[in-house]
Amino acid sequence: MTAPQNPSANPTAKPLDFLWFIPSSGDGAYLGTDFLSRPADPDYFRAIAQAADRLGYSGVLIPTSVACEESFVLAADLAAHTERLKFLVAVRPGTASPAYYARLASTLDRLSRGRLLLNIVVGGNAQELAGDGIFLPHDARYDHAHEFFDVFNGLLETGEAHLDGKYVQAHHARLGLPPVQTPRPPLYFGGSSDAAVDFAGARVEKYLTWGEPPAQVGEKIASVRKAAAAHGREVSFGIRLHFILRETDEEAWAAADRLISHLSDETIAAAQAVQQGQSDSVGQARMTALHGGRRDRLEVSPNLWAGVGLVRSGAGTALVGSPATVAARLREYQALGIDTVVASGYPHLEESYRLAELLFPEFGIKPPVAPLRASFGAHQVFGGGGHGGNVGGSR
Repeated sequence: MTAPQNPSANPTAKPLDFLWFIPSSGDGAYLGTDFLSRPADPDYFRAIAQAADRLGYSGVLIPTSVACEESFVLAADLAAHTERLKFLVAVRPGTASPAYYARLASTLDRLSRGRLLLNIVVGGNAQELAGDGIFLPHDARYDHAHEFFDVFNGLLETGEAHLDGKYVQAHHARLGLPPVQTPRPPLYFGGSSDAAVDFAGARVEKYLTWGEPPAQVGEKIASVRKAAAAHGREVSFGIRLHFILRETDEEAWAAADRLISHLSDETIAAAQAVQQGQSDSVGQARMTALHGGRRDRLEVSPNLWAGVGLVRSGAGTALVGSPATVAARLREYQALGIDTVVASGYPHLEESYRLAELLFPEFGIKPPVAPLRASFGAHQVFGGGGHGGNVGGSR
């Protein structure tokens, strides 16, 4: 007789955790143009966060760069306008002391009643880092980050820390008020270099990869698992992806083409020059290598489209297709060990609804609060919102 299978042995049998994205530098319907663009606006960010809160996303990623609103301040505002949503907020070692970041983190975790997640961003844009006063070469930034988190974690976990390191000096530092979460809010991180992989294995709870083809993602996961095992630890895994989701595959691919329909070759060349000239990020180099700045090689793996990366730095790939197609591609990543998806789409308010309404049912994800009754029991058909309301219909 066949022994019963253990459901935990099948990663695709477990639910995926979806987070959404707050476009804190602005938003738009087309890449590479100001046509139908939306400026950075606090009310718009609140609308996206409130939609994500209602629809069943567990949290939102708030990015960090010189072009974005400050992530801790924005998260504090959004926490006041949401109920369940968690906030994946960036900690950038070197832009402030670990003691100061610990106070920020503890306060935000307390104000949000334990809804803080921390995203470690060591940084890959040398020009931006220089503007922040950080002049360390690539691998040395990770040596600095290790010392930074010795102090940061110590303060959040015990209320005190002391270090006289090569990069960080914190003499008898203290934190007066502990975070809600114990021992501290979880640490997320993404990086593709050898130094980054070792850092992830030693430090973080969840490793995030950008949306590379499954074989490449599998190699990264194996490397991080090996690094974590060397430190006597385990790490879970997530993936950062854009989504172009429509009712049919054909509609989705048409939407992908439309997203870059205003994008000129000159704009692509300028964006690629900036990315290659200012970044020493291995992850960014891997993203760029997927498409090489060319429009004729954008489907880099089945349904994985690199058109976003023609102009956007960082995460540059989207899953394109119908709900069934995209769910199948996501289950391929699940089988590798991915349990979390940090998702986005253009524009972010409308696409947050589209992904939740079309894709969440494929994974059994339901809104956290049941919708209000639409009738006294009879099946209703949407009638266009006229004065007569909805109309009766057969099931």
